[in-house]
This record gives sequence, structure tokens and C-alpha cells, in this order.
Amino acid sequence: MEVITTHLNADFDSMASMIAAKKLYPEAILAFSGSQEKNLRKFFVQSLMIYDFQRLKNIDLKKITKLIVVDTRQASRIGSFAACLENPGIEIHLYDHHPDAPGDIQGHVEVVKPVGSTATVFIEIFQQRGVKITKEEATLLALAEYEDTGSFTFSTTTPADLHAMAWLLESGADLNTVSQYIIHEMTSYDISLLNELIKSATTYTIQSVPITVSRIACSEYIDDFSLIVRQFMSMENLDVLFALASMGERIYLIARSRIPEVNVGKVAMEFNGGGHASAAAATISDMTLVEAEEKLIRLLHKHVRPASKARELMSFPIISANPDLSTAEANDLLIRYGITVLPIMKNEKILGLFSRRDASKAIYHNLGHLPVTEFMTTEFATLPPSASLGDIQELIIEHRQRFIPIIEDVNLVGVITRTDLFNLLVNDPAYLPSLNTTQNQPSIERNRNLTNLLAQSLKRDMIILLQTIGEVARQNHFTAYAVGGFVRDLLLHIENYDLDIVIEGDGITFAKKLAEELRGTVRTHIKFNTAMVKLPNGFKIDIATARLEYYEYPAAMPVVELSSIKLDLFRRDFTINAMAIDLNPEKFGILVDFFNCQNDLKDRQIRIIHNLSFVEDPTRIFRAIRLEQRMGFTLGKLTEKQLKNAVKRNLFDRKLGRRFFHEIQLILSEPNPLPAIQRMAQFDLLKFLHHSLLLDAPLTQILEEAQRALSWHKLLYLADDCQPWIVYLQALMSRIQTRAMHAFCKKFEVSEKYTYTLIREKVEAKRVVRILERRAHLCPSEIYWLFKGLTHEGLLYVMALCRNKTGKQAVSFYVTQLRHTKTYLRGEDLKKIGYRPGPQFQTILNHLLEKKLDGVLQTREDEYHFLETEYPLSPQAQKDN
Repeated sequence: MEVITTHLNADFDSMASMIAAKKLYPEAILAFSGSQEKNLRKFFVQSLMIYDFQRLKNIDLKKITKLIVVDTRQASRIGSFAACLENPGIEIHLYDHHPDAPGDIQGHVEVVKPVGSTATVFIEIFQQRGVKITKEEATLLALAEYEDTGSFTFSTTTPADLHAMAWLLESGADLNTVSQYIIHEMTSYDISLLNELIKSATTYTIQSVPITVSRIACSEYIDDFSLIVRQFMSMENLDVLFALASMGERIYLIARSRIPEVNVGKVAMEFNGGGHASAAAATISDMTLVEAEEKLIRLLHKHVRPASKARELMSFPIISANPDLSTAEANDLLIRYGITVLPIMKNEKILGLFSRRDASKAIYHNLGHLPVTEFMTTEFATLPPSASLGDIQELIIEHRQRFIPIIEDVNLVGVITRTDLFNLLVNDPAYLPSLNTTQNQPSIERNRNLTNLLAQSLKRDMIILLQTIGEVARQNHFTAYAVGGFVRDLLLHIENYDLDIVIEGDGITFAKKLAEELRGTVRTHIKFNTAMVKLPNGFKIDIATARLEYYEYPAAMPVVELSSIKLDLFRRDFTINAMAIDLNPEKFGILVDFFNCQNDLKDRQIRIIHNLSFVEDPTRIFRAIRLEQRMGFTLGKLTEKQLKNAVKRNLFDRKLGRRFFHEIQLILSEPNPLPAIQRMAQFDLLKFLHHSLLLDAPLTQILEEAQRALSWHKLLYLADDCQPWIVYLQALMSRIQTRAMHAFCKKFEVSEKYTYTLIREKVEAKRVVRILERRAHLCPSEIYWLFKGLTHEGLLYVMALCRNKTGKQAVSFYVTQLRHTKTYLRGEDLKKIGYRPGPQFQTILNHLLEKKLDGVLQTREDEYHFLETEYPLSPQAQKDN
């Protein structure tokens, strides 16, 4: 079987090339390796041309003996057809116009030319062989030419492409049809996406080249994304543009370049994509949008090369020495001119390099009289004047060559030293290959001024506090930021006074200064460089040093290092929590949003910042579920996928303890935790609380009854403090044994206080419910003694467990009426009457209380009379009294 195919997400050039290849291989089957671009699908629907394309699922890959691949040579880009490359005796024919790349398929026949379109490659073959084509075929090939050369405006366009187009016009190509599919009118949705791209754009200056990077998150696949990118580039007159779009579980990269310094094809190849120096694309999986952008920036530092730097950087004239000079004399020259290396020259040719270090050692060993040729270095690399800065950096930094001779036509024309390079890097940070020193120019939208929003949303004393924090930071040469949930909720217009401050500098030192300024107290945590300042009015401010956390192994406690605010935000759990507000006076109120977090707020999406987020800290899973349900957001598709992967890896049985339990407490403390519990069950997370937990109908009913009990208790407006999470946790664990509850508390490092409460309430509630279900009627005193030892949470748990109305009414009766009942007579009264203190006192008082609860005794006189009747004093006691 012979098969003709092309790359995934086929365009006009790949389809036209397949049709062209069919004319050379008439027995071959046409089959796409994957989907097609929207415009191509539209052409299929509207065109009257009939093409016999076979479905991939109907082809037995093992039977393919000849594979003809057009418009790509990358195995990773031909989908399932890559499997047949291993077929015994298979013959591979390749037709392509892309430059050579690592991983290219090796073919038995390869026709590869550096032209603007693969269609041009086939047209030249047709011209050479005298192959005739129809008007329809000419039109299809013309569509390929116009699309892949950008209507002959891309820098990859060659004279061959123009000659090919002329031949197509002679063959009857219809330009009206070409304009119908190549020229596009933008829809209102396209315009809105274009606006998002512009807002999210950031310009990085790398190797003196301005490069624009933009990224957006979309809920669905956008067919016309490349066209929107082209429009953006045209409108803003950009030389280089990289656009990242998150669509579903994948991220799509579209890259365009008009300058030779940036080869976007090489960058796309690093993402397993492909293309030309001026236009390229890639599909990225298993990576978040933030991670994709960070990797892109690293790759730009690697691949962007300025035209020429050696000629601009080199020093001239050159101080050199002849080979007859003695070591001591050469050392004098080095000292006199303050240099560290001398080129040793003869007949204008460089023989070697002699360094001050070598001179010092030779003189120390009394060898200063010997010629420099005895100690000079003869193994060294040279560079031409056209060498790039990257070439210079590679020799000096990676190969540790401190001195580089610049050679032109075998002559030494200049030298570059390590000092020359370092001076350039220090004076122009744009050359530094580091994310921290990239000249970052975020759009206005990503650095909004929130001063008005702060004034509208916060109380005056809070604004004064924020300004004071910024002023103290400035006075001590620090930079202060409000971060996390405070910023998120401010943008969502939600009241949140949990203030987290991050300091670029020493957070603990700042905390002490702030506490001194505000007359508060400070508590520090040296290990994590954090502190908590408590103000005289009780308000608390959490302060941290800007830090980069890394984890020694999955689910470990983080190791903390000093870092910048960008890396501090990058370590955070979700994009919506990765924003900051500058508090220093000169930039007060400026929003810092490196990762386009505002878009996720607008889209109501919970997204992790990097793929290992849940692996490093599995407790973030429960935080994600809590935020999702509380805020009415949804998990991003990639975030949900990584969450499921973390659950499969069973990371929850590692050293989580108290941190895990804290997240469970927070979930169960939500006003309505039931949706979060249901979500936990959907992700099979309940098993990490206990292996037997199953959210079936009976357990769901108990949880719902617990919710009703808590709602009822809240409506009573009682002064008693109640912790809902205890009630929900008891309800959730209601069907496990007491021993298992002990194990749960030990596993998650529950405090002794709460362990005692949970175990005791579980045992007592079970006993109480058993009695309530066994006895249809209880008098008030029996109800009182039954519930007497239970806490408020225990009472509500009993209410949740009771399946009959009588039991719930008994709890209600106790809480609202019985529990505060007291007798008129107390112990002091009994003494005055003549009763001797002792165990009998409590018996008498309890008996009095029971009778009062049951309505037998109502007044003080009734109680006196009851004592005379039931507990008469002895004659002696009466006499003594």
C-alpha cells in the first residue's frame, strides 16, 4: 500500500502538495494525519472539486510499504503515521521546503528546497517533466503559494515562488477564488481576541532585539488564531511576535519574525513544532500557559543572535610581544599596560597567548630568563569579526577562555577579553540571559493603577495602614507588596482584610521596623523568613520575604531562598492568587501581574501556574476545590488533568499531617461545604481521609442533616460559640469505627484538644442516638441527663444522626429550654437548712433539678417542701439548726 500524507492541522500548502503528489504517485492513497485548518475545511465544503481522501481509521498502518510525506519531515508531526516508519522494508519519499532540523525523517527519495512553499517544489517538478494540471488544481496550488508566503510578503519568499505563481496563472489559476480564502474579514469575536492579545502583550529586549510575547486563554479552539496574530503584528508594526493561546488542554504557539536575528522556526522546534525563520507554529501539551511563556523566554535568550558584535566589542590596537622576549620582560609589559594576556606574534600571525599568571609562576621558580614560547598557550579558539555575542559568551563563559583573538584573513585585527564582555553585560542588562534581568515592559493593563479601587473599596484606616507599610519599606530600602487573596478579592469587589505582605529584602527586619512604627508586637519564624505583626487593636499582618520555594521531593516542606517578587509570585498556588500591589510611595497602588492573572479572574478559572504544583504540594488540591466552590469558579482543563494525575500518584500518604488537616478544616468551615465534599468524591479524594469513605446516599443524607442542624442553630442567635467544621467532620466520618478515628487524628497530627473532642463526641453521640431510637418517649429530666455532657457540636451531630423526628425535637428542646434550667436552692442553702456537706449534697441537688425539669417543682417553696418530704433532717440536725 502507498499512502500520501502531511502534517497535523493541515493547511492549503500541505493539502495542495498532497494533490500534487498524487499526480506523481497515481496509485497512492490520500490521507490526512489529523485535523485541517478552518479555512481548508471551508474550501472542502464550498469547492466543487472531488478529492478521494481516505479516513485514517480505515487504513492498516502495518500494510503501508511506501509513505509519501509532504510539507514536513518531522515524525512528531505526522500523528499515527509515525508508527509505520518501523514497517519492514518501508520506502519513504519526502517533499518539503522547511530547513533541516534535528529529528528529521530520512527518506529514500528527498526533494527539499529552501523556497516559500512546498507547492513551489512540485510546480518545478511539473515544469521539468511537462506535467499538465487543470484550472482547479492551479487554483489550489495558488492558494498554497499565497498562504505560505503571506501573499509574497514573508522574508522566506524566493524568486522561484514568483516564477511558480506566474506558471499557475498561465495554467488558469483563479485569483478571485484565492482572494476569497486568503483575505479575511474579522468577526466581532476575532476583534475581541485581538484586543486581549494587545492587552496581554509584553515586550522583552533580548540581545538588543525587541520581542513581543502575548498570551491568552480561550475556552474553545480558535481556527483563525494565526490570522488574528498576523493582524496584531501588522497593526502594531512589530518585527517579532510570539503568541501563546491556551485552548482546552493544549497551548498553541504562533510565531512571526521579520528580522534575521530571530529565527522563529528554531524556537518552535524546541516545542516540537516547525516552520520557517519568519513563520512557525507549535502545539504544546502538559504545560501551563505560564510555564510555556517562561520556557519561551529562556529559548529566546538561547536562540536570538544579533547580527554582529565581535567587531563592535573588540579592542584595537593590540599590545603584543615577539617570541624572543623573555618571561621576565613579558611580565614587565603585562604590568606596565595593566593587562593579563599578551598575544605572541611573528610575521603578523599569532603563535600563542602568554598570561600574567604563567609569568608569575615562572618567575617564582626562577625561570624568568626563559623565552615566553616556553610557557605560552598554543591551544585557544579564535573568532571572526562577524561573530555574534552568543559565540563570544560561549567561549568566555562556557569554555572559560579569558582572551579571544579576533582573526580576519589570518590576521589578528582585535582582541576581546572577559572584562570587555562583563562590562557590556553590566552596562546593558538586556544582554543578560536571565529572566530576572530581562527588560520587561508589561502592557498598561497588566500594570494598572488601583488607587481609585483601593479608595472605593477599603476603609480609611486600612488605606492609611497600607501607605504606612509602603513608607516604612521605603525608609529601610525595601519594597513592599500586598499579595494573594487580598489582591484577588479587591479586584472581585469582595471584602477581605486578611493582609499578606511580601518584602523584597529582609522580611523579618522589616516586620520589626513596622511593629516599632505602629507600636505593635512581632512574632518571627526564622526558618521561613516570615513574621506576624500584631497591632494594638488586635489586627494582624502576615509578612514574608520575597522567596522562591523549591521542594526536595514531592510533598515535602518547602525550602526557601531569597528571590524577587516575580519568582515569589511564580511559586504561588494559582494564577488568581499570583498578583501583587506595590505599596511603596513612588508606585503606590500599581498592580503587578506577570502572568495575566486578571484574565483568569474574568474567565472565573482556577489554574495552576506550573505543572508540578500539585506534586510539590498536594494540599493545593483541596485549596483548589475550596476556592472553586466558594467563588463559583471552574478548574482549568489542564489544572483538572494535573489534579487527577496527582491523585493517581497517591501523594497524600506522605508527610502532610497538620497542613493537610488545616485544608480540610477550611473546606468544612465554608458556609456550605457540601459541594466541595461532592467534588472531593468526584476526584476520589475521600479515600485519603479513610479508605472506606464513600459518598453514597446515606452519607449524603447525614451531611445534609448536619447542614440543616447548623442552619437551625445559627438562626437561634445564641451566644454559644460553635465550630461547624467539627460537626461536618463528625458527619463525614460517622460510619467509621472509633479506632479508625484515632488513626485519622494521629495521621493528620490533630491537636490533643481536638482529638479528645472528636473521639469523645463520636462515642457519646453514638450512645445517645441508640437510646433515642430505642425509646419513643423521654421525660424532660431524662433528656437533660442524656445530653448533659455533649458540646454544642456534639448536640448538632446527634441531630444529624437522628433518623426520627422525636430525637431531633429532643435536641431542640434541650438546647432552647432545658440546658439552662437551675434550681432555686443551691449548696449554700442546704447548709443553712442544716444538711451536712458531702456526697448527699449532689444527690439532693440533682433530684431537685429533675423534679423541676419535669414540672413537679415550680417555686422556691415547692423545693423547700420537697426537701422536708424526701430528705427530712434528723432530730439532732433539726435541734442543731
